[in-house]
Amino acid sequence: MSFDAGGIDPDQKVIDLRMKAVKHKILVLSGKGGVGKSSISALLSICLANRNFSVGICDLDICGPSIPHLLAVEGQQIIQTPYGWQPLKSMLSNIKVMSVGSLLQDSDSAVVWRGPRKTGIIKRFLKDTFWGKLDFLIFDTPPGTSDEHLSVVKALKNVSPDGAIIVTTPQDLALNTIKKEINFCRKVNVKIIGIISNMSGYKCPCCKEKYDLFVNKGTEKLCAEYGIPFLGQLPLDRDFVSCCESGSSIFGLENSSFAQEFTKIVDELFTKL
Repeated sequence: MSFDAGGIDPDQKVIDLRMKAVKHKILVLSGKGGVGKSSISALLSICLANRNFSVGICDLDICGPSIPHLLAVEGQQIIQTPYGWQPLKSMLSNIKVMSVGSLLQDSDSAVVWRGPRKTGIIKRFLKDTFWGKLDFLIFDTPPGTSDEHLSVVKALKNVSPDGAIIVTTPQDLALNTIKKEINFCRKVNVKIIGIISNMSGYKCPCCKEKYDLFVNKGTEKLCAEYGIPFLGQLPLDRDFVSCCESGSSIFGLENSSFAQEFTKIVDELFTKL
């Protein structure tokens, strides 16, 4: 790492300059995999863009990037411009997208990188990407509390990120790992904006009756225990799963109860920012 005469990391100065042009910076975290964190990150970016905000999403899941598929930018290549890397544009809602998945020659290639190389690419996503002025930049992180999380928190230390949204499912196994995520955020001084409970029940498409698959209100009890806002819950939804698989937007479907529930969560999010 090189430093200027004043002892300041010049890379950090560029990151600060880039990120100060972004009004809101939000991390999306999960304690374990398989809870729908990336799909919620993509959905959040689409919902915000549909409200006429300028939005970008930075995929920090280096070893398992799924944002390119979820936002339908697979096959597009990131290009270098005089101003830096040009993010891809998702036509779902004109969202700027940056992901290591779009830098690979073959999307099926395994990313086998040690910590320092992960840290390096995350710094480049912030320093070398021409994000421009944005209302929101969403950071989709991998599960757990690892190199990627420490790297992005350190990189954003001077530019006041809004905080983190934690995504979980309501069974005890997932909620126990969320406690570790909460402790991580508190140790590194990242505000927890709130928790979303995903896959909370299943609504039958025929009779519309809802069935709870896990312990009811487990996430709400956890939020009350730790004094964290509960942003809302989302059911397992066949239409949403289909949209994720096809890289399309649930907001394009008429009368989607899932889209309506997520809109309420975003409304609640705005009260916390």
